[in-house]
Amino acid sequence: MSITSTSIITPQTIAFDHPFTLQNGHTLSRFDLITETYGSLNADKSNAVLICHALSGTHHAAGRHNENDKNAGWWDNMIGSGKPIDTDKFFVVALNNLGGCAGSTGPTSINPETGKTYGADFPMVTVRDWVRSQALLADHFGIQQWAAVVGGSLGGMQALQWAIDYPERLRHALVIASAPKLSTQNIAFNDVARQAILTDPDFNGGHYAKHNTLPRRGLRIARMMGHITYLAEHGLGKKFGRELRGDRYKYSYDIDFEVESYLRYQGDKFSERFDANTYLLMTKALDYFDPAAEYDNDLQATLQNVQAKFLVASFSTDWRFPPERSREIVRALIANKKSVQYVEIESVHGHDAFLMEDAAYINAVRAYMHNIQVGA
Repeated sequence: MSITSTSIITPQTIAFDHPFTLQNGHTLSRFDLITETYGSLNADKSNAVLICHALSGTHHAAGRHNENDKNAGWWDNMIGSGKPIDTDKFFVVALNNLGGCAGSTGPTSINPETGKTYGADFPMVTVRDWVRSQALLADHFGIQQWAAVVGGSLGGMQALQWAIDYPERLRHALVIASAPKLSTQNIAFNDVARQAILTDPDFNGGHYAKHNTLPRRGLRIARMMGHITYLAEHGLGKKFGRELRGDRYKYSYDIDFEVESYLRYQGDKFSERFDANTYLLMTKALDYFDPAAEYDNDLQATLQNVQAKFLVASFSTDWRFPPERSREIVRALIANKKSVQYVEIESVHGHDAFLMEDAAYINAVRAYMHNIQVGA
């Protein structure tokens, strides 16, 4: 089925009615994963591509849910008929990860053991947990091997973990704007964001649903701070500079500058659509990601047994996941004599560049995906 930006996509919720033990030892008695699929699975099921989302992503990666949708999916510029991840050629699966708030089992779901919303009782999840649940998802579709696993940022970490944990189950890994583990600075940023939420008076220990409250202020501040780190200073300055909202200073703590208005708008919008407990879980999953820790912090040893071919992409102004972090992955793969292509894109968009319509970036992914031969 050909998918375009105006195609109406119907999500599918897939139930896994058996226990699932997480990396931290906690067992979920059952769970759901909400998915969207684009394109058609071929006869031998060798043309499947998995899309892994970043921190605030969802299963809705392309098309629209109804005719009144103003916005298409979050990676609509990448996925669709004739696009880099071509749905005329590939069967594309996107999901909302376990612990999410867009339909998969997470803090906003009902805990079957209590009959009440999980809230803060939903256990911590890791990238490895997500990959294991995605392997069960592949089994559900009868997919023994992905043609590719693709993701940006936290999604790229999942693609890397896939190559490590299930080397025989994917042929290509596209790791975009990512890193083999978070820097100390990134962990610090995440903790500041979490503290904004945890100290919100309306957080109520994570059980705000029970108290009919929402920690909007904390989530709003967390998103505002995070959003700044996803952008490049040059790009932000070029877009807003010191442009005033009005014609003179107000000499108050109200909005003076356009950039303040922009950030507050982004924070307000996010606080209405995203769950605070999920935000906490996702940032912790980022912090915990460090596959080389099991190999004496030797990334080369970590990647010794991968079988997938790699495309690694980075962006010049991404200071949250700078190009050097991608080069660490490339060097370790080369040292292991693995197949890897690396592209470093000049961009003014910072970390968010992996979501943007940048010609050099789009063409690099298009060329790589075009060269993936089904079954090869």
